[in-house]
Amino acid sequence: MKTKNALILVLTAFIWGTAFVAQSVGMDYLEPFTFNGVRSLIGGAALLPCIALLQMLNKKGNGESKAGGGNIREDRKNLVFGGIACGLLLFAASSLQQVGIQYTTAGKAGFITACYIVIVPVLGIFLKKKTGVKVWAAVVMALAGLYFLCMTEKSTVGKGDLLIFVCALVFSVHILVIDYFSPKVDGVKMSCIQFFVCGISSLPFMFLLETPQIGAMAAGWIPLLYAGVLSCGVAYTLQIIGQKNVNPAIASLILSLESCFSVLAGWVVLGERLSMRESLGCVLMFAAIILAQLPEKEKGAEQA
Repeated sequence: MKTKNALILVLTAFIWGTAFVAQSVGMDYLEPFTFNGVRSLIGGAALLPCIALLQMLNKKGNGESKAGGGNIREDRKNLVFGGIACGLLLFAASSLQQVGIQYTTAGKAGFITACYIVIVPVLGIFLKKKTGVKVWAAVVMALAGLYFLCMTEKSTVGKGDLLIFVCALVFSVHILVIDYFSPKVDGVKMSCIQFFVCGISSLPFMFLLETPQIGAMAAGWIPLLYAGVLSCGVAYTLQIIGQKNVNPAIASLILSLESCFSVLAGWVVLGERLSMRESLGCVLMFAAIILAQLPEKEKGAEQA
């Protein structure tokens, strides 16, 4: 696995982790579907200038608009289908997350979401994705970290925790769908389509179940912009680019660092307390990521 891909995925995890704070604060102003719908549309709109700029640069570089002839139709089909599939999955997962975060802490939400580190390799078995012993060991270590960070002394599981666990299941499928489409399509364009699909899917629920108000959106513009431009526009695009040709099990492990970043952000920004158990959980999670990144012995594993 290339270092560049790993760093891109770490940056993605950092933005997502800190976005839990924005989501938590955003709920003081907006209801879940309104927040998700607006932030997704902001994310899609933020990518339009990037797409235009990249196309201009491509034309200047090598007028390659018509290169690859016979594959243009197939590429377009993959782009549209991949964008719609990712958008619907993103809508389901982010809606569950946004509703669930009302009933739990930002830090705990981040860690339960990170359960996809186990779900992705398990689903990968059925899709014939090979996962080595080292990665499974890292998953077990990360799970231990997850336990220390998530579970209180009472070991209770609330309504919000269950909703966010279902969200983790959907995000696991989202990661595998990206793994399938990212080598075939333009990552920025697919990301843009997924946000517009996600945002448009939120609109009926927003108007039927909630009462969106322009004043509330204006009051919560800071968390909305952060979640829209950075968490959606930037981070999900980085995920698609960073996941290219990367084992989805390893990608999910790196992305799970969002949980560490969410707890640290909750501690710094929201004043949520970081106990010794949670600190130990963070250390175990970071150790698991490092273990997963260690080079394999023999068998030319360099093509991760």
